[in-house]
Amino acid sequence: MRPIFRPLPRSVTRPISILLLIVWAAAMAALVNRSYLQASSTTLATDLARYGSAAVWRGVYYRGDKIGFTVSQTVPSDDGFELQEDGRLQMSLLGATTAATIRTTAQVDAAFALRSFVFSLDPGTGPLEIRGRLDGRRLALEIKTESGTRSEVRELDEPPALSLNLSRRLANGGLIVGARHRWTIFDPATLSNAPMDLEVGKRELVNNLGRPTPAFRVQMEFAGLRTTSWVTDTGEVVREESPLGLITVRESAESARAMAVSRSLQVDMLQAAAVVPRTMPTRIAESRDVRRMRLRLDGADLSGADLQGVTQRVDSNIVELRDPQTLQPERADPDAKKFLAPEPFIESDAPEIRAEAEIAVRGATDNRARAEKLTRYVNALLDKKPTVSLPSAREVLRTKVGDCNEHTALYVAMARAAGIPARIAVGLVFIHGAFYYHAWPEVYIDDGGGRGLWLPVDPTLNQFPADATHLRLARGGLDKQAAILPMIGRLKMDVLDVELAPNSTPILAGKTPIDLGAIAIPIPGRESSCCACRR
Repeated sequence: MRPIFRPLPRSVTRPISILLLIVWAAAMAALVNRSYLQASSTTLATDLARYGSAAVWRGVYYRGDKIGFTVSQTVPSDDGFELQEDGRLQMSLLGATTAATIRTTAQVDAAFALRSFVFSLDPGTGPLEIRGRLDGRRLALEIKTESGTRSEVRELDEPPALSLNLSRRLANGGLIVGARHRWTIFDPATLSNAPMDLEVGKRELVNNLGRPTPAFRVQMEFAGLRTTSWVTDTGEVVREESPLGLITVRESAESARAMAVSRSLQVDMLQAAAVVPRTMPTRIAESRDVRRMRLRLDGADLSGADLQGVTQRVDSNIVELRDPQTLQPERADPDAKKFLAPEPFIESDAPEIRAEAEIAVRGATDNRARAEKLTRYVNALLDKKPTVSLPSAREVLRTKVGDCNEHTALYVAMARAAGIPARIAVGLVFIHGAFYYHAWPEVYIDDGGGRGLWLPVDPTLNQFPADATHLRLARGGLDKQAAILPMIGRLKMDVLDVELAPNSTPILAGKTPIDLGAIAIPIPGRESSCCACRR
C-alpha cells in the first residue's frame, strides 16, 4: 500500500478543518485590518491568474454563510504534472471579519509520484511557507517565515505518492458500493502521516452547477474527523460536508469568488463552537475562585483525548478538575527533559528566542520563580489580537501579536530556551457561562531531590498557575491537537459539582443559572487577557 502525499487537498474539508483546529482548539482568529482586506482584493486577480478554463472552483460555506472558495487544476509539465490549488477564507470570529489565504503547488511525475511541494498559509502578517523535496524515502523540509528559515530531514517508511486526487483514485479503481479502502496521508499542515479510511456508499442525486447529477456517497475518516463526499463515476467531487458545519460545493468561477457577506458574516464561528453546560448547580462569577469542579462529558468520542493527569482525574466520562495550587511535587518525570528540545514551530534554539528568554527570567532564583516571571513577561510582550496562522515562536517574537496559540508557542519556546521543560496543552476554559476552546502551556517545575511536578500556566490570561476551569483535551503539536477535531460541535457537558474558595461568590445550590448562553464578546484589546473572549 503506497502512501499518498496530500498537499492542499482536493477536498477542502480537511484544510478548513486544520484551520478550525487552529482557530477553535487554540482559540484563534485572523483580525485583518481594513487596509489588508482592501490590499488583498487588488492582488487577488494576480494570484488566481494561473487558473484556466479547466480549473475546478468550489464555494465554502459554514452554517449557510459563504466563507470562502478554493480553486485547483492539474497542469502538464515536461516529465509529469504540476498540481496547483489556492484557497481564500473569510470568517467572523468575535465579531471581527477575518481572512486567510492558502496556496499549494506540488510537482509529480507521470505516475503522480511526489517530487516536491510548497504549502503556504498567510493570515495577512506574512506567509508561513513549508517546502518539501523527496529523494527516495528521504523528505527534506524547509519551513520559512519572515523571521527566517529552518530545515529538517525526515525518513519515511515509503516514498509518498500522489494520484490526481483521492476521488480520482477511487474512480480509477471503480466505485463499488460497500468497498472500503485505507490509504496513508502525509499532511504538510501537521508534518505527519496518518491513515485515511474510505467507504463507498450508495449512489444519490446531487445538485451540480444547477443540474441533478448521480454521485456515490463516500465516507472518509482522517485523524478522527469523519467527512462525506459525493463523487461521480469520473472522480469529480460534487459536494462535501463536515460535521463541523462546513460544506463545499462545486460552483462556477464567478459564483465561487463572490463573497456576498464580506463584512457582515452572520455566524460567529468561535462562539458557535463554545460548549455551554446543560446543567450547572453553581453560578461562577470568577473562574479563579474555583477550587474543584466535576464534569460529565458525552456526545463525542473521548478515546483520543488526553484527559488524565496533572490537575485532572478521570473516571469513565466524569472528569474532576482541581486547583493547580494544590499540586504537590512527586517522583521526578524521567521524560521531562525531552520537552527541552526544539521543534519545527517551537524554535527554542534560535538565538533571538534564547536572548529574549534570558531577559525574561533575569533575577529569578529558582525554577518556579522563573516560570512565573516568564508568564508575566509573555503576557505583557504580546498585543492581544486573534491571528490565523501555524504559529512559529520566532515569528510571534517578531510580530509581538497574537492570541492564546501565539502566547503558548512563544512561552513554550522561551521556557525550553531557559532550561525549563514545557509543552502545549489545548482544551476548554470557562468564560461567563460557557467553555471556549483555548491553548496554554504546561511547565515542569523541578524541585530537586528527584521530585517535581507539571504545572499548567496561562500567559494569555496572565495566570500562574492557570485556574481550575482549564479542561485539557490534548497535549503536543498540531498532529496531537487533531484529536479534538471530532469533538468540536459534538461535545456535551454537565457541571455536576463546583467547590469555590471561602468567602467567594455564594453557591446557588439546586438552581439553574439564567446566563448559561455564550455571551456576545467585543474584540479583545491589549488590556484584555483572553484569546477567546474578554475575561
